[in-house]
Parts: sequence; structure tokens; C-alpha cells
Amino acid sequence: MSVLGLVPIGSPDEEVTRALERGLREAFGLEVTRFDPLPEPPGALDPARGQWASTEFLRLLLKTVPAGTKRVLGLTRRDLFVPVLSFVFGQAQLNGLVAVVSFARLDQTFHGLPADHSLTATRALKEAVHELGHTFGLVHCTDPRCPMSLSIDIRQLDTKTARFCSSCAILLKESPAMRNEPRTTSPAAGAR
Repeated sequence: MSVLGLVPIGSPDEEVTRALERGLREAFGLEVTRFDPLPEPPGALDPARGQWASTEFLRLLLKTVPAGTKRVLGLTRRDLFVPVLSFVFGQAQLNGLVAVVSFARLDQTFHGLPADHSLTATRALKEAVHELGHTFGLVHCTDPRCPMSLSIDIRQLDTKTARFCSSCAILLKESPAMRNEPRTTSPAAGAR
């Protein structure tokens, strides 16, 4: 069975999570299953930054990947970072099993604006497709409308769609993971 597993970590927005279930099913053509929530990883909070280390979320997810699950996406409301960047919208293992997406900066209230669950859900889907794309071996795309293009700010994320460009769609379809072939490379982490 080919399953994309969604794992709430802490208490992400329920409305956005439900929208992701529908959108990811369409984007990847795989069954989407929500697994039981996990507590936030101990030690992930950096008090000096007021942010959470995304790598700790990936480590937590790696310990809990259920058998028969193709990929696992963790969902959090925490603001994530990697040491060399001021923030990340998400992070994934390139050709790996797990990814994580943060709803924090995707939410209008983070930027001092009124809440808009529909906009947050749209942004979350684009970012989730991007991070899961990395787990299937896709790298950053030069087409600014493709979800695999790099987004370093919310404006760039807003210009994307949740649909792969024709080149990335072909690469995804041909990826060994989508054809149920064993992995041949070691997973490395990618962010944004």
C-alpha cells in the first residue's frame, strides 16, 4: 500500500491539516493517512532564538515511520530554523522518508494581519508539496510557479502553485520511490 502519512506534532491547525489531506492526495496520487499526534521533540526549542530546530522534528519522525508508509510529513505550528538560516518554512530529507512543514510563518497572524485559514491552507499545501517533492528526489526548480522553486519569503511562496511543472511532474513519476524501487542514495536534509 502506498501511503503518505501526516503526523501532527503538537497541535497544528485542524482546518489546515484537513485541507492538506485532500490536496496531497491530488498532488501525489497516493492515499493520505493521518497518524496519531506526537509531542514536540524535547530539546528542539532554542530559547535564544525563540524558534525550534527543524532537524529535531525530522529525527522524531524517523523514529515513528509506520511500515508500508511511503513518506511521512510532520505538521507543526512552531517556527522552525536551521542554524545557517533565520527560518525555514519546512525541511525534508532529499530522497528520504520524512519531511516537516511549519504553519507559523504561513499564517497571516504571524505577520500581524487578520487570520485567513484559506490562505494558510493554500500556502501549507504548496510548502508540503515542495518538501515531499524533496523526499522523492526532486531538487529546486527554476520555474517560479512550480512548487519545487525556492521560496525565501512569503511573497515567493504566494506566487507558486501546488501543481508540479511538466519537468518536475515527469521526474516525480520516474522517481524510484514512486515506482516502488529501493533507494540507492543516502538521504540528506534540504530546507525552505
